[in-house]
Amino acid sequence: IANNRFCVISRGKIVKMVTYEITVEHSTESESCTLPHVDLKLVGEKGMTKSAPLSENDNYKELVSKCTIDCDDPIGKLLRIEIKKRPLYVVENNWFLKNIKVKDPNGETYYFPIYTWITDCKKHSFNEGQALIAKKELSPSGRFNRHKKLSQLKETYCWQVFEKGIPHHIQAMLPSHLPRNDQFIEVKQDEYILLYFKIVVWKKLKESTKCYDTWPDFEQISELMDYSKYDILGYVKDNWKDDAFFGYQFLNGINPMLIQRCTSLPDNFPVTEHMICHYCNLPQEIEKGNIYLCNYQILDGVATRDIKGKKQYLMAPLVLLHKTAEDKLMPIAIQQLQQKPGADNPIFLPSDSEHDWLLAKIFVRSAEFNFHQLNCHLLRTHLLSEVFAVSLMRNLPMVHPLYKLLIPHSRYTLHINTMARLILISETGAFTQVAASGGEGMIQILRKSLSSMTYRSLCIPDDIEDRGMKDIPNFFYRDDGLKLWDILHRFVEGILKHYYKTDDDVQNDRELEDWIWDIFEHGFLCPKLSGIPLDFKNVNDLAKFVTMVIFTSSVQHAAVNSGQFDYGGWMPNLPSTLRRPPPSTKGEATEATILETLPDKSITLAAMTTLYLLSRRYSDFVPFGTYPEHHFTEEQPLKLMEKFKEELKELSKVIKERNIKLDVPYKYLDPEEIENSVSI
Repeated sequence: IANNRFCVISRGKIVKMVTYEITVEHSTESESCTLPHVDLKLVGEKGMTKSAPLSENDNYKELVSKCTIDCDDPIGKLLRIEIKKRPLYVVENNWFLKNIKVKDPNGETYYFPIYTWITDCKKHSFNEGQALIAKKELSPSGRFNRHKKLSQLKETYCWQVFEKGIPHHIQAMLPSHLPRNDQFIEVKQDEYILLYFKIVVWKKLKESTKCYDTWPDFEQISELMDYSKYDILGYVKDNWKDDAFFGYQFLNGINPMLIQRCTSLPDNFPVTEHMICHYCNLPQEIEKGNIYLCNYQILDGVATRDIKGKKQYLMAPLVLLHKTAEDKLMPIAIQQLQQKPGADNPIFLPSDSEHDWLLAKIFVRSAEFNFHQLNCHLLRTHLLSEVFAVSLMRNLPMVHPLYKLLIPHSRYTLHINTMARLILISETGAFTQVAASGGEGMIQILRKSLSSMTYRSLCIPDDIEDRGMKDIPNFFYRDDGLKLWDILHRFVEGILKHYYKTDDDVQNDRELEDWIWDIFEHGFLCPKLSGIPLDFKNVNDLAKFVTMVIFTSSVQHAAVNSGQFDYGGWMPNLPSTLRRPPPSTKGEATEATILETLPDKSITLAAMTTLYLLSRRYSDFVPFGTYPEHHFTEEQPLKLMEKFKEELKELSKVIKERNIKLDVPYKYLDPEEIENSVSI
């Protein structure tokens, strides 16, 4: 016999065999290795092959391993591949399997996108790469396999309640308790831990030479670091007292989500024409659409924690702003003490003393820190993205097109959120220790924020319209965000319409129904008045919701996360807490009382280092629209992905050209600066 791969002797006759050529791509990361102990089996429409071992030529050191499987007859169109690791001397080794390509006897190639850690010696089955929704035509065995896998995943990805009235999260006390697929890779873990300890050491060294007292002057705060090394942070330090920059931050700072056009003054904000007649004609400017309002009502009545035995203060201010003829957004009135007006709750004006007006703005900026961190950042990006990710893993199989579309945007989200619950928002966490709202107040703010959240507020076109922010100039978050939404929506719609040919396909997809119900029940906690959908009637509604999910987990997170150190690295611009109550009468503020109100030295340092840690870019950063893992295999989705990348590239070029002309560049929604998922 010349070649026993292709022929055998059967009853005296030479019978030609068929051969399947298998190429396995896997990770060379230090934690990932296969060793020569993997068996593979192919399953087709007409049968299955026998198991065959993966090649043993040091495949744990190479990027690609190959083997062949022979059988008497072709097994038809390939449906799935079965993989089983054999233990190595009773030790189970971890293996990150990227993908498998199989060339059948007719020369046709099948692709199996896997991108999964295999950490045990159980049998694992993976479907051929074509994306499929669970239509009624799916074979009984196919439906059974999908249902069995999803049942197993629901046992792995369990919901847990953090606090009543707050989105649920995955059941895991530590990152190591998460499924291996959801943990940082070793390089990311090491880099994060190294940076964390560098910051801790730096903080301890600073604390050893600085006491916990009040800052004696602003000059000493500037000695904490070389602010000139940071372009935006340096600008913030030099301009934080300026009224125009104060107004600018409501548009393009870390929280562009609160400001809205004022069509009539709230009853609890009794600003009179006489108060601000030096700045504008209030009725006329309201009529023209030039008056804007920021209302921190959610913070009203929130409990504050004691820090080092001292009471802290957090107010719920109202801020009135005027768009001038020069297109500057200028603050013209601040009610800083509480929502209820009264003689002891004065409305501060730019015409008041320099220190009265500056202190009023500082109370607004401290409210901004707490509102932004808990509502705009933690709730609206981190917690919602975790809900989207857990529901994805529990309800959609890997072969589902929505799984393939969403899985890149859930990368590391469960790990970073588990860490946040452990070291940021726990009783001893960094945020809890430095923020006025840490502890009970944090829970109150999250509950109020979730109960008032609407579906429209999560969709930037609707949100901009509802807030009356369509026409105000120099609103770069709006300009870039709307363009990104449109580009993303076209991409999502194209992908979904490739698989959902009719609205009936959407309505009949039980897995899709389970996915949205899990989100509705465990994320938004069933608020029927919020507009959050319970199901989908057509492809267009599905495309909008999926666009919102991806936008939240990537674009929106970049908008509210990436600039934290830029705007908060200079503490007076974004104090995490305040140590004195706001004055109940005018004329009391001095530079000394302002410094006594601001956080002390230790809290300043702790807040700065936390913001630095939270807004760094790490080496494994994956830019928005970049897909290192190839989950889609069909021609049309691949074309749509390329078009998506090209449109993002063009937008990035436009944003960079605009930013060159700006004193403060708005770079947070440059596609090259947006990460694909909430991973920091």
